[in-house]
Amino acid sequence: MFGLTAILPAFVVIVLLLWIANASFKVLREYERGVQFTLGRFSGVRGPGLIFLVPIIQQIVRVDLRTVVMEVPSQDVISRDNVSIKVDAVLYFHVVDAAKSVIQVEAYSAATNMLAQTTLRSVLGQHELDEMLAERTKLNVDVQDILDARTKDWGIEVSAVEIRDIQLTDDMIKSIAKQAEAERDRRAKVIHAEAEFQASQTLVNAATILATVPAAMQLRYLQTLTEIGGEHNSTVIFPMPLDIVKPFLDILDKRAGLPVLSNGVKPVAS
Repeated sequence: MFGLTAILPAFVVIVLLLWIANASFKVLREYERGVQFTLGRFSGVRGPGLIFLVPIIQQIVRVDLRTVVMEVPSQDVISRDNVSIKVDAVLYFHVVDAAKSVIQVEAYSAATNMLAQTTLRSVLGQHELDEMLAERTKLNVDVQDILDARTKDWGIEVSAVEIRDIQLTDDMIKSIAKQAEAERDRRAKVIHAEAEFQASQTLVNAATILATVPAAMQLRYLQTLTEIGGEHNSTVIFPMPLDIVKPFLDILDKRAGLPVLSNGVKPVAS
């Protein structure tokens, strides 16, 4: 009994010293900061490293400065063209002012998440579905700028916002597929029409050249005959162009003494 009575005070002293040491000395890692309060009043930001506190009088709140990756839950959004979709995103942010993150907001992580949800619905609701699908990068920047401006008072900086998925209903997916198919058909018809126009324009240019240069027409005629002759045809009936026969007819007419009229018509000999 005497031994227990002697050991108990020593044990109490040891426990008290350990508690004082634990309350007085804190070690903060490189990515941590301690927001210090003295008798409830803010008295500075401490760390990293070993810091000393006066027990009971001084306390610290640890703040992590590393980038936080947070999933924004799927949100029901109605676009400007009245299309109902579900959108989820990923949010990247970190603390830049440890004092504000503790003093200005109760739970900065939850507050940032809730603000991201409302901002996501607000920004996407101002755009049509086609803009959401085609300009996702621009929407990410718009949401990030709004969030960063709102969270600056909390000592939070939003590094990035990434819209991860836009979910459509089955009926809307079918409608988009039909629209894409119609767009492909339209482009095919436009390309075909442009090709027909270019081909007709080339034919017009070729006809103009052949009309202005009679020799070119004769060469083309002879070339056509050569191509036909190369084929294994037994009989070919091909009209003789007047431009080729005309010089010979003129010689015959001169020998016969028949004049040639200005309109190209030759009188018939009586």
